[in-house]
Amino acid sequence: MTECTHDHKHPDLREIDRLMPDVDSLYDLSEVFRVFGDSTRIRILYALFESEMCVCDIAALLGMTQSAVSHQLRILKDAKLVRFRREGKSVFYALDDHHVRLILSMGMEHLSHTR
Repeated sequence: MTECTHDHKHPDLREIDRLMPDVDSLYDLSEVFRVFGDSTRIRILYALFESEMCVCDIAALLGMTQSAVSHQLRILKDAKLVRFRREGKSVFYALDDHHVRLILSMGMEHLSHTR
């Protein structure tokens, strides 16, 4: 590693390293953000931001096939961003918890400040 030759106050790198999450946690975090990196999944999350919905309603709202929506919901469910409940033969999806709502809200707030 090369040393910095710039004349300025350097942070305590050992302290920063100590405070950083472990590599496995950072990998898991990057996987969560990877799931957010698809505009179709973001559209589904925003639909669920407003209301719990079944696959057919999401598909109709977004102009997609039920199969395509189901595929994306499976990814969102595996990432623990959405949950589901059964009511008879129907399955309803919703945002998993308030953290997903916060991530979406903070993302939009960030965008509004950068425009």
